[in-house]
Amino acid sequence: MKVEWKAETPRKIQHYAGAVYPKENPDLEDLLTSADVDHIAEIFQTPLTGSYNWDYQIQDDRIKKLYDLGKQLNWDPEIDIDWDRPWPHEERQPEMMNLHEYEPYLAMDERTRSEFWLHMNAWSLSQFLHGEQGALLVASQLCSCAPTLNAKLYAGSQTFDEARHVEVFNKYLQQRIGVMYPINTHLKSIIDKILTDERWDMKFIGMQIVIEGLALSAFNTTRETTPDPVLKDVVYLVTRDEARHVTFGVNYLEEFVKTLSDEEREERAEFAYQACVVSRERLVATDVFRHFGWDVEEARKQVLDGFVMSTFRNLLFQRVIPNLNRIGLLTDRIRPKFEELGILDYENLATDGDINWSALERPLDTQEAQSYEQSMLAEFAKEHEKQEADKASSAA
Repeated sequence: MKVEWKAETPRKIQHYAGAVYPKENPDLEDLLTSADVDHIAEIFQTPLTGSYNWDYQIQDDRIKKLYDLGKQLNWDPEIDIDWDRPWPHEERQPEMMNLHEYEPYLAMDERTRSEFWLHMNAWSLSQFLHGEQGALLVASQLCSCAPTLNAKLYAGSQTFDEARHVEVFNKYLQQRIGVMYPINTHLKSIIDKILTDERWDMKFIGMQIVIEGLALSAFNTTRETTPDPVLKDVVYLVTRDEARHVTFGVNYLEEFVKTLSDEEREERAEFAYQACVVSRERLVATDVFRHFGWDVEEARKQVLDGFVMSTFRNLLFQRVIPNLNRIGLLTDRIRPKFEELGILDYENLATDGDINWSALERPLDTQEAQSYEQSMLAEFAKEHEKQEADKASSAA
C-alpha cells in the first residue's frame, strides 16, 4: 500500500474517465491515475479524552430506540440504488446563480458553459463527500469519548452510516460526474476544529447540530432540484440517516447543556455561532470561479447579491436555529449576533428534539415525496415571487 502524506490539504481537481455526465472526455493530463499514488493522507492531531463505561445496563430510552432504528434501516448503495439509469435532459438556469447578466459567464461559448455547470455540480457534491468523511471521523471519536453506553452504541451505528455516505457520494462523483473538487477551506476549518477539540460535547454541537443540520436542508433542496433520478435516490437515503443523527444530537445535548456553568454555556454558544458564520461562506463555489479564470471576489459578490443564494443561505438554517434554541445555546449574549445574520426568525420552528417516530420508522421508499422539502421550496418560490413583484412595483 502506497501512501503519500501531506502537510496541507491537496488543492488539485481530480478527473475520472468514463463518467455518465454528458461531456467530452477530460484532458488526460488531469486524470488521477494509479501511477500517481494509491492513497493521499493528511495528518491531524487531537488530544481526545476517551472514557470507558462499565455499567452495561442499557436504558430503554429515546437514544436506545434511535440506535435500534439505525440497525433496522441499513441500506446498501450497491443494492438499493439503480446506477444504470441514463442522465436526463438538463435545463441550465444561470439566473438561479445571478449569472444571467454577468459578463464573464455571457462571454463563454456553449462548450465552456457546459463544462462550467459540470464543475458547479462537481464542487457542490464534492463538499457533500468531504463533509461525510468529516462526519465519519467525528462519529468514530464519539465512540470513545461519549460518556454513556447508549451514546457509544449509537455513535457506533452512526459511524457505519457515515462510512456508507462516503461510499455513495464517492461512487456518484466518480461514475456519474467524473470530476471531484478539493474540500472548501471554510468547511475544512470547521471540521478541523471539531476533530481537534478534546471536549466531547463540542463535537456533538459542531457535527450533530450545525454541520448535519445544514446538510439536511441542503440534501432536501438537492433532491427536489436535481434532474438526475440517481442523485434523488442517493440524497433520499442519506437524508433518512442524517435525520436520526440530528435527532440524536438534540436529545442527548438538551439535558447535558443544563448542567454547564454560565461561562461554559456561553463558550458553546459562541462556538455554534462561529460554525454557522463559517458555514455560510462555504456555500459559494469560489474554487470553480478560480478554475475558470474569473475574478473570485467579484464573482462571489455577484452570486451573493442574487436572490437565490441570499435566500438559500438563510433557509439552510431552518433546522439549526430551533435546535440550538432547544438545547439552550441561543443565549441572551449570542442572540443579537444571529439576528444580524438574519436567521433568528427560525428559532420557534419545530425542532428535531420532538421526534416524529412514524417518519423515522417508515420503510425505504425512494419514490416518496417528502413534505418538508415541498414546503421549504414552496416558501422559497413564494418569497421569490414577492421580491419580483416588489421590483416591478418600484420600476413602475
